[in-house]
Amino acid sequence: MKTTDKILIIDLEATCWNDRPPKGQESEIIEIGVCIMDAKTGKISQNEGILVKPQSSKVSPFCTELTSITQKMLDDDGILLEDALDILRAEYDSEELTWASYGNYDVNMLQNQARKFNIDYPLSDDHINVKTLFGELHPGVRKSVGMARALSELNLKLEGTHHRGVDDVKNIAKILHWCLKTDFLY
Repeated sequence: MKTTDKILIIDLEATCWNDRPPKGQESEIIEIGVCIMDAKTGKISQNEGILVKPQSSKVSPFCTELTSITQKMLDDDGILLEDALDILRAEYDSEELTWASYGNYDVNMLQNQARKFNIDYPLSDDHINVKTLFGELHPGVRKSVGMARALSELNLKLEGTHHRGVDDVKNIAKILHWCLKTDFLY
């Protein structure tokens, strides 16, 4: 894997329902949380949540309760996915930097949405699955602990609103920085 001094961290939020999606709707990206972490210091820069207007679904009450994102927020401030991915390329150098997410959901969702809307995939092939890395490096936890549990295991505080990409990327950065420091010790 290509290593970079700065690591792009991505966390997606998507439309979701307490049960099956209503007829004609499907899970779509509604927020791209993004930040850049300095691999050596763990310092975070360029942190934002890019709101994305879903094309064939609406934000359910369950989704709002989980993420705090409302349909009105997306109607007022959301942009098309294609424009959001252009921001990743232009402002975050997303095709050049190693990037990280907590688990494979974000990789799969981005690939599927890019394919569905016929948009070029915006990220490099150099991906760190922080969930897997944490499971490998942290003794005594099962391999697939959630982000909040991983923070708790490290005695780190969950900052912001859980399930808001803009906040979750900062929390993922804390876990990744711990992993990078720990990995160098072995």
